[in-house]
Amino acid sequence: MKQVKPALPARRPALRRYLYNNWQLYVMLLVPFAYFLLFKYVPMFGNILAFRRFRPLTGPFGVRWEGFRYFEQFLSQGDFWRAFFNTLTLAALNLVINFPVPIIFAVMLNELRSLRFKKLVQTVSYMPRFVSTVVVVSILSELLSPSSGALNRLIQGITGQPAVFYMNEAAYFRPLYILTDMWQYMGWSAIIYLAAITGISADLFEAARIDGAGRFQLIWYVTIPSIMPTIMIMFILRVGHLLSVGFEKILLMYTPSNSMVSDVIDTYVYRMSIAATAPQYSYATAIGLFSGIVGLVLVSSANLLARRLTGESIY
Repeated sequence: MKQVKPALPARRPALRRYLYNNWQLYVMLLVPFAYFLLFKYVPMFGNILAFRRFRPLTGPFGVRWEGFRYFEQFLSQGDFWRAFFNTLTLAALNLVINFPVPIIFAVMLNELRSLRFKKLVQTVSYMPRFVSTVVVVSILSELLSPSSGALNRLIQGITGQPAVFYMNEAAYFRPLYILTDMWQYMGWSAIIYLAAITGISADLFEAARIDGAGRFQLIWYVTIPSIMPTIMIMFILRVGHLLSVGFEKILLMYTPSNSMVSDVIDTYVYRMSIAATAPQYSYATAIGLFSGIVGLVLVSSANLLARRLTGESIY
């Protein structure tokens, strides 16, 4: 008896038709795919230097296996632990202060009744995102200059107190860093929350108004719970980058006088590798790998905590 071959599943022609009709979208995907492949995944092979001794002109993967020698080396260094705790302190303060600010700003912006004023405020608030970090620090230096800064002149004119070199004082480094981050990224981050608020069904607000809810109650019982999934996803992503504070800004604000609080992991790695007279690339790679592992633990912990508390998580 002749066997009948099973018919090909109908999914294949449908998939081919779909790819043929949407090939432009997949071509556009090639650019971000190539970016992540080239700059995010390929450099992972360089982590082997954390376990091997590197010498210039002897190959990209070192000349001799050293095991955990470089990990033991930086874990026993007081300078590393100072940079580590500076990083955690700065990142934690920035998270506690600057994470809720865009949420509050988005909610307040959504409550505005004048559409023109709302668009104006939104445009003005997210424009600083496009200002270069170098320009931001330069503006800050000019405003806080002890000789010609507007703030020192104002304080001297009112109180007669001597000028203060704010950019050079360790006590002002963290507040200045957090405030400039707030000014530069508050409006830009609020766009995500505004989009989430826009997606809330109007029926929820109408039902709450019928039940007698005021404006504050609408925000607390309707708006915030409705955008909680977005808030938790953004929080998890933010925690994952907890050890990756703004390297460029910190390097530009770094001075020997404020180094006790401004020296973070990224600047420490920079000083041990690129800026060093005798670069220690394997040592710096070990520190970078350690930071990546800590970041993975933090994002996994934040994801687990978010899933248990709110039921929302990335995975």
